[in-house]
Amino acid sequence: MKFTIFQESRIGKRKTNQDRIAHCYSRDSLMMVLADGMGGHLHGEIASHITVQYLTHVFQREAQPKLSDPAMFLSRELSLAHHAVIDYALEKSLREAPRTTVVACIVQDGHAHWAHAGDSRLYLLRHGRIHIQTHDHSRVQLMMDQGLLDVRSAATHPNRNRVYSCLGGTHLPQIEFSRRTPLQTGDVLALCTDGVWGPMGNEGILHGLSKESPMISVPRVLTQAEATAGAACDNLSLIAMVWREGDDSDDGDTSDVISTQTMALSDFTTRIDSIRNLRPSATEMLLSDDEIERAIQEINAAIQKFSK
Repeated sequence: MKFTIFQESRIGKRKTNQDRIAHCYSRDSLMMVLADGMGGHLHGEIASHITVQYLTHVFQREAQPKLSDPAMFLSRELSLAHHAVIDYALEKSLREAPRTTVVACIVQDGHAHWAHAGDSRLYLLRHGRIHIQTHDHSRVQLMMDQGLLDVRSAATHPNRNRVYSCLGGTHLPQIEFSRRTPLQTGDVLALCTDGVWGPMGNEGILHGLSKESPMISVPRVLTQAEATAGAACDNLSLIAMVWREGDDSDDGDTSDVISTQTMALSDFTTRIDSIRNLRPSATEMLLSDDEIERAIQEINAAIQKFSK
């Protein structure tokens, strides 16, 4: 595989960052995953972190060097991630089950497979236009589908952050799966939270990510989203990958291009937020180092239980 990838998450104007992002690749398979802990629910950052950490852990176990069935992997492991969040809530006797949106994508054999629950999005950009975009699982999107709202009204609607599908919570998630989608050289796959696509809009995402390397475009898009959102800026996270397979040209700087051809069958490269970045919500007291370590052990136990 040959690709360029970059990810970044920022806290915005919130007191904590409940977004979690990661990408991980072996010689023949790449996974990108993004989760947005739901701020209206207790411990949203726990739900997002368990989800991302769990999926990364299982991917590293199974993609050696590639998954036997990417679509089945997404279906099975997203469901188990949901149950890992629920199990953690039960073990901790939380008053309310943590919740998180999620979007995850597997690239393998020149094709992309993705799945999502909630309003975190995936975009496939091709030839200067949005080729594919995920469909939000939100009340506002339902109203738009019914012709009750236009795009401009939806952007300021008081229920714009209400989603009807997520991991965690009291109901089984309604996870939506893509078709097996062939990639073309130069395609851009972008995963982002509503803290990015909300202020930027589809046109801002398209023009911000279409032309330059993700190393340049991702930070710039996040900065533009922060400036546009102003004092109301939510957590904002973005992963962008440019597919380079089949590009044999020597034009331009290729220092950011990753080639997995020489990787060993059991090797992985992973970038994930450190679990030690977890911090309590604004309503809770600061944790001591011992309490943080204990929380880490409890989260790891929840992950290990469902990844056997």
